[in-house]
Amino acid sequence: MSTPTTPPSVPARAGRREWTGLAVLALACLLYVMDLTVLQLALPQLSADLRPSSSQLLWIVDVYGFMVAGALVTMGTLGDRIGRRRLLLVGAAAFGLTSVLAAFSTTPEMLIASRALLGLSGATIAPSTLSLIFHMFRDPRERSLAVGIWIGAFSAGSGVGPVLGGVLLGHFWWGSVFLLALPVMGALLVVGPRVLPEFRDPAAGRLDVLSAALSVVALLTVVFGVKRIAEHGPGVGAFGAIAAGLLVGALWVRRQRRLTAPMIDVRLFRNRRFTAALAVNFLAIFVMIGYFLFVAQYLQLVLGQAALEAGLWSLPSAAAFVLASQLAPRVLGGARPAYVVAGGLACAAAGMFVLTTVTAQQGLGALVLASVVISLGMGPVFGLTTEMVVGSAPEEKAGAASGISETAAELGGALGIAVLGSIGVALYRGGIAGALPAGVPAEAAAAAEDTLGGAARVAAELPAPVGGALLGVAREAFVTGMQVTSFAAGCLAVVIAVVAGVALRHARPAEQTASGVPAPQPEPCPA
Repeated sequence: MSTPTTPPSVPARAGRREWTGLAVLALACLLYVMDLTVLQLALPQLSADLRPSSSQLLWIVDVYGFMVAGALVTMGTLGDRIGRRRLLLVGAAAFGLTSVLAAFSTTPEMLIASRALLGLSGATIAPSTLSLIFHMFRDPRERSLAVGIWIGAFSAGSGVGPVLGGVLLGHFWWGSVFLLALPVMGALLVVGPRVLPEFRDPAAGRLDVLSAALSVVALLTVVFGVKRIAEHGPGVGAFGAIAAGLLVGALWVRRQRRLTAPMIDVRLFRNRRFTAALAVNFLAIFVMIGYFLFVAQYLQLVLGQAALEAGLWSLPSAAAFVLASQLAPRVLGGARPAYVVAGGLACAAAGMFVLTTVTAQQGLGALVLASVVISLGMGPVFGLTTEMVVGSAPEEKAGAASGISETAAELGGALGIAVLGSIGVALYRGGIAGALPAGVPAEAAAAAEDTLGGAARVAAELPAPVGGALLGVAREAFVTGMQVTSFAAGCLAVVIAVVAGVALRHARPAEQTASGVPAPQPEPCPA
């Protein structure tokens, strides 16, 4: 007599409550990214009103990202302990209040402090929303779709932010861009408790304050050093900051190994699927953010477009990213993740190579085409790798894993700006230094050699023939830097595609997991 086999359990399907909750979470993510983009448009009005120094202006722009990067892991772990929904709602309330403070700031110092508090509040959003998605959507195919919508919300925010910001700045003062947060966060506070489940790790111990402090110091110091290299080039101070951050990070890892209730179980990194997906996600963001830095400047400073017009031309890329991230789970659900990720990176590499054909005289069509191709390739990559990173962790550690994923994304973006941006800046300075037209004063030449924005500013103050010649030389030098950097990014994307195809080859498609095919046991990395 044969023993009956127990059929594999079928994950519960999501209902209307879960999909409504996903819509609320997506709105919060969209706003989180918008706050990173709209400030760039407001800088001219803000500078005229508050008159910050160059150092203060730098902190106004960067302190939000600094605080987000430094607090993500801590906030993800805190959510596992006090409840992910509770942390999200507390963060949403704090985000709304600090947005009002930022909007009505009367001094540069007040705005810097408000932006720092916004960063701390924003750090609760990404890990809380992602970990809640993994708790709400049990079916692998539905979860893939939900993660795609989550990724798409971030891309939509980067496209919608400049457009809405341009509209507001055309009718109101610079602080109005911060008030975009109020209706969204208000909706989250009202609807969230009704549609979002609460989840916490029942076995979690108390939050180790020293570990939290060490993680924040380590990440902030590394990001600070990276940004210093991006802005001022290599220097002792920048490398010293990075070294100090790595040392504090090593102390943090050592402490986690000794604690009975660590912030992050560092044994997660022995899971090859987790580590490989995290590395691919990190490098993909490195490539994408690095190229995007040049595109925004090209539209405004080479083609001479206004902020709103440049924002509108960024919409095709954002729409392509949203489309790819939404369709990939449905169309490619039966394909192995390694093939999808490698194919997406290869597609993005093709877009990078198209960017090398852009010139200072014409290139809008090629630039938009390249941006769309890159977005179509990267959309599935970010969704799949993010899902693999968080899905590799136990459910009770999803918040911490989400924090790791988002921290890697922040660091990948910072390094992309630092490395690729530094290459572009070096090529720009080398190109303009030997081609300055006669009649340019020494002070104006120094400003022009610093940045393309500086060249545009001083060119407007010089006599028309000299200023026009200077601006032409600066634009040619910038485009040369963009072409070389795009080629380097394309080559790097090809290498990452090969690495992803090899490192993720054992990962199973979502459809096989959903149909009951047992997933392979994670392979530990060699000690």
